Amino acid sequence: MPAPTRLVVLVSGSGTNLQALLDACADEAYGAQVVAVGADREGIEGLTRADTAGVPTFTAKVKDYSSREHWDRALADKVAAFEPDVVVLAGFMKLVGAAFLDTFGGRTVNTHPALSPSFPGMHGPREALEYGVKVTGATLFIVDAGVDTGAIVAQTAVEVRDEDTEQALHDRIKVAERSMLVDAIGRMAREGFSVEGRRVRFGG
Repeated sequence: MPAPTRLVVLVSGSGTNLQALLDACADEAYGAQVVAVGADREGIEGLTRADTAGVPTFTAKVKDYSSREHWDRALADKVAAFEPDVVVLAGFMKLVGAAFLDTFGGRTVNTHPALSPSFPGMHGPREALEYGVKVTGATLFIVDAGVDTGAIVAQTAVEVRDEDTEQALHDRIKVAERSMLVDAIGRMAREGFSVEGRRVRFGG
């Protein structure tokens, strides 16, 4: 069996997507291993989940650095120390910059609670409700220099119900997003993937 794909996961909060990946990685057949978890702040549940799983952790707080660029370089260095094959932004609430993407571009992924390219930014579920769409969902994409603009790895659809509130819709999207993330990362690990322009293909 080939060596598992090395994942570094970056978090900013409760780490529910991280936990789903940790649970999946417990099965050798999944093909991946979380080798480190990083965060942009201390004392969050995501770091506790990593500690409980015996996974090394690190933090890189923006305010500890002289500039956003300095922080970005430092974050890239901290991630690089664990030699990841794929970097997963799992509820990581900071935009990575040029230095990070110079090192990990093409193999850093993030999720967005909408069907890209619709409703980019912070309020995907709210904007989907306001627009009146009947279907929204979640997207896994390759991180680039834009906001939720990278090549799409996977998408999953979620029906918008007449009685939905923003919170109710977002909660259902999160459940679908978690399943999509675990499935897609597993495929990236086991099958390999390539990025050609806007297209992401599974397979070596």
